[in-house]
Amino acid sequence: MTFTTDTTLTGQHAKLVPLRPAHHDDLVEAVRDGELWKLWYTSVPTPEGMAAEIERRLGLQRTGSMLPFAVLDAHGKAVGMTTYMNIDAANRRVEIGSTWYRSAVQRSPLNTECKRLLLTHAFETLDCIAVEFRTHFFNHQSRRGIERLGAKLDGVLRSHQINRHPDAQGTLRDTCVYSILAGEWPTVKAHLDFQLTRPRT
Repeated sequence: MTFTTDTTLTGQHAKLVPLRPAHHDDLVEAVRDGELWKLWYTSVPTPEGMAAEIERRLGLQRTGSMLPFAVLDAHGKAVGMTTYMNIDAANRRVEIGSTWYRSAVQRSPLNTECKRLLLTHAFETLDCIAVEFRTHFFNHQSRRGIERLGAKLDGVLRSHQINRHPDAQGTLRDTCVYSILAGEWPTVKAHLDFQLTRPRT
């Protein structure tokens, strides 16, 4: 199995399936829940740009740098997208990113389970040395979510990218870089399993 082989990962709360154009309508409905594209510190497709974003991700899969998934809820409806990206197969490293979920499922077991599925596949099937996460310095919700997984902050890339969002033209993005190492995975896995089984208040 290669890093870009189409893969389906199944859990109790979520199922990750190979992204396809057929997911378009569900994803348009999902992104409208919370108008996610309006957040200036994220890069989430607009409803009108969803078809182009699906094709962009599939194009990156064809070039070997991304493995894109549609995130399905327990009813089989697409509620978001996620990927392995910036794939470095030679050094057995991937980044989990370009992730978004409709507002209704955020801060639910679905996100934790998606990360559990992706990390398990990365470390136990692809034999990754490290898995990376990156997010905008000002995306505090994303940063807290990454830290709750057990990832450690490697550092902040200052003025790392030019922000393309219409509400932030001309600004520069500081990127927070986190990672989980292969040796840390057993402890992180136990932590995620605890998070998924404990009662939620």
